[in-house]
Amino acid sequence: MKLTFRWFGEKLDSISIKKIRQIPMLDGIVSSLMDIPVGEIWPQEKINNLAKTIKDNDLNFEVIESVNIHEDIKLGLASRDKWIDNYIQTMKNLSKIGIKVICYNFMPVLDWARSELYYNLPDGSNTMYFNKDFILNTTPQELADRYAKQSNGIALPGWEPERLVHINKTIEWYTHISQEQYWQNVAYFINRIIPWAEKLDIKMAIHPDDPPWPIFALPRLINNYENIKRFLDINPSVYHGITLCTGSIGVDANNDLIKIIQKFGNRIHFAHVRNLKFLNNGDFYETSHPSSCGSFDMYEIMKALYKSAPNIYIRPDHGRMIWNETGRPGYGLYDRALGITYLYGLWEAISKRDKEK
Repeated sequence: MKLTFRWFGEKLDSISIKKIRQIPMLDGIVSSLMDIPVGEIWPQEKINNLAKTIKDNDLNFEVIESVNIHEDIKLGLASRDKWIDNYIQTMKNLSKIGIKVICYNFMPVLDWARSELYYNLPDGSNTMYFNKDFILNTTPQELADRYAKQSNGIALPGWEPERLVHINKTIEWYTHISQEQYWQNVAYFINRIIPWAEKLDIKMAIHPDDPPWPIFALPRLINNYENIKRFLDINPSVYHGITLCTGSIGVDANNDLIKIIQKFGNRIHFAHVRNLKFLNNGDFYETSHPSSCGSFDMYEIMKALYKSAPNIYIRPDHGRMIWNETGRPGYGLYDRALGITYLYGLWEAISKRDKEK
């Protein structure tokens, strides 16, 4: 197991890598080039510069999150091969600096949704909050405008301005695609890139849908046990895998996180581990990592990962904003640093107990 920390780069992250370097037991950084338009080839020079910055701070750089997929690929348009070729070239460029895992998603148009980015908690911290009724009764443009107002100009992954310019028109395109056609589109993409993933020794790890149920009548793929199995059955290669995100899959109470980890462990290449607190009406907010602070049994989650995916990369996922910290919602330094030490403590205890048997 290698513990990692997501960092958005010197220009887009208010947290310095020198501060991140001080987190105990941290192995490496998970990063990306957010300023490259979706679908364009990531330039080798920019990749090299990012890698140098990270490695100059004595941290490994082996996981990318995300190389976003052009909408034409998801829609299955005639132009998709051009964009897939670009994607493969980016994979080749990333392989040259030692990238071992690419986390990506196949969610149409929007990568995630919350009703509040800075929801105030009784202890004085704030966090991201999901009100299901609100999300189901708003429009994509209203949600984008809401984020623009709440985020104070901070770039939000998955809600980049260039992706939102034609948001209503793009969503309209999806009304002409059935759920089954969407499965065919992802299969086409997978079967194009996995042979290259094998040649380049890069494991592809798709992120689950967030939230796991349909919003804005858009199709969903990676949202439950059955669909994860169907997705992995597209191609038998171990390089075709998933990112286990507890906060995305676990939102649906019908999903058994432990069963999913145990069944698909050898195909889980990366994990986003966070805790959620469910409210009586089904809404939830993202909380600190310890089990007692939320609704997930983090010990059982980490134990399942230890047994089924021992060589996995893990990063603490969204945390609260604490101690008056400001910045990108969910991605403050302090609560995620606390999360790493908690997750490492669980792993150490599980490991020692296992060796004592």
